[in-house]
Amino acid sequence: MKFGAFDHLDRGIVTTSEQYEERLRLVEAYEESGWFHAFHMTEHHGTPLGMAPCPSIFLAAVAQRTTTLRLGTLVYTLAAYHPYRFFEEICMIDQMSCGRLELGVGRGVSPIELSFLNVDIKDADEMYAESLEVLMQSFKGGTLNFHGKHYQFDDVPIVMETFQKPHPPLWYGIGTPDRTVWAAKHRVNLMTNHKAADARLIHDRYRVEWAAAGHDPHDFPFFGTVKHMVIADTDEEALALARPAYAMYTNHTTLLWKQRNIPRLRAWVDDFDDARAGGLVFAGSPKTVRDALAKFIDESGINYLACRVAFGDLTFEQSLNSLDLLTKHVLPDLADLVPAAG
Repeated sequence: MKFGAFDHLDRGIVTTSEQYEERLRLVEAYEESGWFHAFHMTEHHGTPLGMAPCPSIFLAAVAQRTTTLRLGTLVYTLAAYHPYRFFEEICMIDQMSCGRLELGVGRGVSPIELSFLNVDIKDADEMYAESLEVLMQSFKGGTLNFHGKHYQFDDVPIVMETFQKPHPPLWYGIGTPDRTVWAAKHRVNLMTNHKAADARLIHDRYRVEWAAAGHDPHDFPFFGTVKHMVIADTDEEALALARPAYAMYTNHTTLLWKQRNIPRLRAWVDDFDDARAGGLVFAGSPKTVRDALAKFIDESGINYLACRVAFGDLTFEQSLNSLDLLTKHVLPDLADLVPAAG
């Protein structure tokens, strides 16, 4: 098992500038603990779910405040970027971090947010696919030539380059098993928010597609999940913190859809107790959280666990306390776990 840290940077109870500084201090603590492979963040627009709508700016700050922790997105909403401009941007971050970028890409999950950027959801899949092809060609260097429906390039010089060769590791947020065919072809690390049984279906399919693509099973990439975590000395204390924090985060998650009276594309578990019972939120004493996570790991097949200790109205001190208990009393007992075979 490997571990990561994840953050939406959803709006908290301090000013935005204070929140940025507190999150950067938290990222420093992730690195200092020695337990985390990477820090991952998301991209959102026009919603309190994401107060860092320009991930590259925040990641540039992370690169300067850390030295070993890897950093990246889950995901850049690729349909909202000009692909050539985007290529240059991520080259800068990979160079500034001396090769620590973990590159998560996707179309963008919210048609509402894409509309704010003048992207029609009907075009988003094509734009994402073309952008990704342009990006992969650009990594090769030389001169870019591409003629698609949305983007055209003729003899455009590739001056920038990434620190990592041939490119930074790729990540993708996955919701269905069918997408594992593409992921196996491109050796992509995957992250899912599903419950254990659904995550296991995707994991097992990915193992099959990985083998079908002719890859060594020992080189199987990260297949992970993101979990909200609140840890305190007692279950009662942790639950008292986690319940309102999750309610605030849930309001951020669903706000745009409610404001426009639009059915959500994906089901979201609003009720805290249901989310906890379904393995989406882990709150309790170190033993309670450790036992619940061990069960989830065994049932889901994941080999990467991304921990989210900052969300909703949790204070910096409360998140830091969760992190301290997590790294001292939970992760050491999970590191050597081997999930049951699919």
